[in-house]
Amino acid sequence: MYKKILVTLDRTRTDRAIVEHIKDLAKLLQSQVVLLHVATGVPAKYHRSDAAGKEIEESRTYLDKVCSEFVAAGVAAESELAYGEPAAEIIKWINQKGCDLVAMSTHGHKFVADLLLGTTAIHVQHGVSVPVLLLRAKQARN
Repeated sequence: MYKKILVTLDRTRTDRAIVEHIKDLAKLLQSQVVLLHVATGVPAKYHRSDAAGKEIEESRTYLDKVCSEFVAAGVAAESELAYGEPAAEIIKWINQKGCDLVAMSTHGHKFVADLLLGTTAIHVQHGVSVPVLLLRAKQARN
């Protein structure tokens, strides 16, 4: 059903929800997983793939760590780092490389906050023609 699943990561706690969900789904369906993070700092926006620095190093390390989790669980996985504005880069990646499903965690903002702030998930959902799985991350309790 889903041969290639794109999992977008933003290097926050919300990633855990989608990682765990897709790890099980991909294993069940024998899907390939591609993990995508978009670096958004000034070097990434202006220097794109030539960007360097702490954000880029930490992003690559994070992607490698999460990719290793999938491989250890028996899921074929690879990772890619993009540079710039997240929604635009995710949509561009999907249009150029293709996938059967996009999987994203959401922060769970309220509707008004989503309208005011705009969300990557909303832009992606309306910008692609493949199914988008949005999984709301659980809020931490104090």
